[in-house]
Amino acid sequence: MIKKVFLAAALFCSAGFAAQAQKYSIVIKGGHVIDPKNNINSIMDVALKGDTVMLVAKNIDAKEGVQVVNAKGLFVTPGLIDMHSHNFFGTKMDQTYSNGPNALPPDGFTFRTGVTTVVDAGCAGWKSFPDFKKQTIDASRTRVLSFLNIVGEGMRGGTYEQNVEDMDAAATAKVAKEYPEYIVGIKLAHFNGYNWAPTDRAVEAGKLANIPVMIDFGGSQPVLPIEELFMKHLRPGDIFTHCFGQLASREPIVDVKAGKVKPFVYEARKKGIIFDVGYGGISFAFSQAIPAIKTGFYPNTISTDIHTGSMNNAMKDMLNVMSKFLAMGMDLPAVIKASTWAPAQAIHREELGNLSAGSRADVSVLRVLDGKFQMNDTGTFGFFDYTGAKVQGKQKLEAEVTIRAGKVVYDLNGLTNPIVVSRR
Repeated sequence: MIKKVFLAAALFCSAGFAAQAQKYSIVIKGGHVIDPKNNINSIMDVALKGDTVMLVAKNIDAKEGVQVVNAKGLFVTPGLIDMHSHNFFGTKMDQTYSNGPNALPPDGFTFRTGVTTVVDAGCAGWKSFPDFKKQTIDASRTRVLSFLNIVGEGMRGGTYEQNVEDMDAAATAKVAKEYPEYIVGIKLAHFNGYNWAPTDRAVEAGKLANIPVMIDFGGSQPVLPIEELFMKHLRPGDIFTHCFGQLASREPIVDVKAGKVKPFVYEARKKGIIFDVGYGGISFAFSQAIPAIKTGFYPNTISTDIHTGSMNNAMKDMLNVMSKFLAMGMDLPAVIKASTWAPAQAIHREELGNLSAGSRADVSVLRVLDGKFQMNDTGTFGFFDYTGAKVQGKQKLEAEVTIRAGKVVYDLNGLTNPIVVSRR
């Protein structure tokens, strides 16, 4: 009995010494690395140690990793960033997205799609942010950041989001400056009416806190002119979300009759306005996106606007949205950039969205499914929008492995060796 105990102890100690002798906690082998920040687009290995990227190189010895991810035939990218998400879920059934039923707990919908960072787009205002931080940000393994709603009550729906008197730029900026680690911008959403005051108060809060503003026009009749929005109200670095929306209450960026992007939109891009997809339930139409993509007007950032409605409709998830842009003609490196490095820059979190040595160890390992082998009847995947328009695509993205903060948090097919079930 004593010999057995001694042998077990010896094996445990030798395993510990071996782990200490290994340079890296995880080595990702043989994948095709796409890292837009560093202009990497080739087969490389990636080494992680703890929560830090240590090395991207041609041949890293697998024996130097405590765990090894077999990424042969797969694409290795920085962890995806969903810059427009809704995550302040709760049980107050009359509060829609602010501690209510329309928002989603992030961990259930991120890792399985390669997303490691979400930015909640305005669910919490300055009055409700402490509750949001406590019950969602602090409790999630997903990195959760926030665009703080200019409305103090947050995205509660109904009359709350129409209350201009509750759009307090000073109070909003004050809370943003109290939580700089988590609050990356200001959000205006869902306001209905021909009134520039909500936009101007959001921008004022952004100026006071020195952070960008994300604008979602709720609607107006007549529509608020977006040329005036871009050129007179927003600053370089501010974000126009739902950029491919086509609704009667909002002016679109593509002239529907001519099928061309309006000239002032190009001027707005030169100015530094960021065009974000913010797909949502009814805020994306192929009739806008296809003409724009065909003329080379790509979105700066791809995001989902995920909530309980959009996830079960045409949007579905981050990888489905990214796959739609592949189907419309964007190449894979451009799609990855719009889902990693570009949003990291937009929210001024340059330690994210790239695989530079010293950056955060958030990594996505993706498979590009081929319609010829997956879809026997057509050889293509079908993608539709909320209007019923449909396009066919030859490829579709799927997450195989997701690494967050240096730990494997999702592994679809057990490509990690040894497999360690990561627990909180």
